[in-house]
Formats: sequence, C-alpha cells, structure tokens
Amino acid sequence: MAIFFALTWRLTGIFMASPNQRHLLSALVQNVPGVLAHISGMLASRGYNIDSLAVGETEDPTLSRMTFVVVGDDQVLDQVRKQLEKIVTVVRVLDISSNDYVERDLLLVKVTAPAGGVRSEIRELVDIFRGQIVDVGEGEVMIEISGRANKVQAFIERIDRYGIVELVRTGRIAMVRSGSQITSSEPAAETVQA
Repeated sequence: MAIFFALTWRLTGIFMASPNQRHLLSALVQNVPGVLAHISGMLASRGYNIDSLAVGETEDPTLSRMTFVVVGDDQVLDQVRKQLEKIVTVVRVLDISSNDYVERDLLLVKVTAPAGGVRSEIRELVDIFRGQIVDVGEGEVMIEISGRANKVQAFIERIDRYGIVELVRTGRIAMVRSGSQITSSEPAAETVQA
C-alpha cells in the first residue's frame, strides 16, 4: 500500500511539472551593427525556442535592450543566459520573470469593417480592450491595442471574426518595477568597463 502511494505521488509530480515555462530575459547590449544578427543566430544555431524577441534603444544611446521570451525549463534558461554572457557585445543579462515587472505588447491590426453596424461593434470591442482606432479606410479600420501578451491575444481571438486583413505585434517588452530586487547575472566577462 505504501509503495502504491509513493508511486502515485511521484507520477503526479511528473505530470504536474511544467518543463516548458516561459522565461522573460532582458539583455543589455552594445548598440553596434550586427548585434541582433549575432545573438539571434547564436540562439537559433543551438536550437533554443525563442517565443518573442524585441529590441530597442535605452536611455544610453550606446546601449540597446533585447527582451527575449524563452520557452523551456530552468536548465534551458540557464544555458541561454550562459551563451548570451559569452558574447562580447552583451553587457548584462537579467531574468525579469523572477521579479515584479511591468510588461507590454503592442498590436496593430487591420480588419474588414464596412460602414454601418459592424464598425459600431468593432468600436465597442476596441473600447472594452482600451484600444484605439488609429486609421479608418474604405471598408477597413486599423486598431492599436497594448497591454500584457494575454490581453493582446484575447483581443486577436475576438476581432478575428470580423476578418483580419493584416496584423503585426512588437513582441513582449518589460521593465522591473521600482524598488524590486533584480535577479541578474554578473556583467559579461569580456566587457571592458571604461
């Protein structure tokens, strides 16, 4: 009887584990040509599953921030961090997902919207999601929605019935909240501080 319960507990633990968690990483990199290609090429060549990647300048024009959503277990996260830290142009890697953070994803979507009642329905849906209609054309409207990735995805699922003509998303970006303890790696060994 004790063996049965022990085996049941172990099997339950196996099936309840979620090896494919989403981890949010932020890498501060030198703002030089080729950095994005180098980093994305390295990650792709090693077979890491990158769910989202967003890149942009920071408050320091010599640096850019790359925000990654990596799918995998803690071992995959650790390997991705180690590989990123080996790259000379990487200044620092942060694991944002283990902190209190604010996240946003931006969506622009063009949908079929003939004049009349359909446009009113679309407007109501946009208002519910606190979005904006940013362009109106003959038979189409362009909508902007921003928020957490799940909010953006929920909007896409609801607006789809009107006929999506074109869609683009930025991917997730994030910033640790003020006063939060940041979990970070040490600066990359190859980086020379001036």
